[in-house]
Amino acid sequence: MKKIATLIGLTTLLAAASQSSAATITLACGTVGQELQLCKDGAARWAKKTGNDVKIFESPNLTNDRLGLYQQQLAAKSSDIDVYQLDIVWPGLLAQHFVDLKGKVDLSGHFPGIVEANQVDDKQIAAPWFTDAGLLYYRTDLLKKYGYSAPPKTWAELATMAAKVQAGEQKTNKTFAGYVFQGKNYEGLTCNALEWLVSFGGGTVVDKTGKVTVNNAQAAKALDTAASWVGKISPKGVTTYDEEAARGIFQSGNAMFMRNWPYAWANGQSDESKVKGKIGVAPLPSGGARNAATLGGWNLGVSMYSKNQAAAIDLVKYLTGPEEQKIRAIEGTYNPTIPALYKDKDILKANPFFGSLFDVFTSAAARPSSPTKGKYNQVSQAFSTAVSSVLTGKQKGQAAVAKLSTDLARIKGRGW
Repeated sequence: MKKIATLIGLTTLLAAASQSSAATITLACGTVGQELQLCKDGAARWAKKTGNDVKIFESPNLTNDRLGLYQQQLAAKSSDIDVYQLDIVWPGLLAQHFVDLKGKVDLSGHFPGIVEANQVDDKQIAAPWFTDAGLLYYRTDLLKKYGYSAPPKTWAELATMAAKVQAGEQKTNKTFAGYVFQGKNYEGLTCNALEWLVSFGGGTVVDKTGKVTVNNAQAAKALDTAASWVGKISPKGVTTYDEEAARGIFQSGNAMFMRNWPYAWANGQSDESKVKGKIGVAPLPSGGARNAATLGGWNLGVSMYSKNQAAAIDLVKYLTGPEEQKIRAIEGTYNPTIPALYKDKDILKANPFFGSLFDVFTSAAARPSSPTKGKYNQVSQAFSTAVSSVLTGKQKGQAAVAKLSTDLARIKGRGW
């Protein structure tokens, strides 16, 4: 009996030790489209595999709001969140708050450019989770109905096609719009407007050397062109739209064209979508210089203030690995950061355009976060505010880019 009691005691001690060694990790997840559910599912798979627990922190939808909240948490050196979901343009802003993942997570199979975008001073701030680039969504049924054989290749073609389809559809649906995009004054507008500038040959606001280049005729023309859509092929309310607002209108069958990220494909093909099976995807139009898509994407970093850094790093390693990236690509159209997955038959079956638009994802235009470093947020806010002033009719393109150039020079004067 004494021997049995000892064995029972030993088993209890081992069980207690096992429970005490299990970590609880808090993971910050985005909430756009299917993002939250897929994040929860991936975390649950890791928890089941490792015996650890994961709590989910639901981040705000808007990128700017999310950044503000994260900055508060990190400035307070809070250990409440262990793993943060970081925008591709944030490493320079937040580097000092994150564990160096170099040598801790194998990133050799990822796109080198995305790995490098997450590095600051030779420190690996985050691991690539999914990449993004702006795309043009269109209604294949309406394209055919109105006599078009292909989506627009230029912004001028888009305006003409959108106006024709809108006029026809509004005979029975007064709310129908030709084109919807992200026109609200936030980071999403920075992404849209950068695409307009680059496509017109107007540069990237600040070049790779840190020189302010936005005050030029092509940049002004790009903004004036976009402003000409508002109230004509785009609703006046487009200046308040974010990704989900635009997607809601397109997915309910009330728009011909939409600019959005790849995630919108999976939602558009869902059973709840009124345009399921009627969606095409193409590169965004050219303004005369080139087709341009802004590089987006999100990455996972481990907080310096986490009390469970080893487990948090293991979670990042798992979520950013090929198995999880494949699941997310198939179920939510989240673009992998691993080139080999773009040849995966299951992924291509779920997302045919991953293959045909591969060049769009690999040649996307980067926002000027690298040259402006810790001042990027100020630069982006100044840019989106200038663009918003043109879209809402408060300024013309030339006046806006001239003032913006002065504002950016002032920000640069304080060092970036």
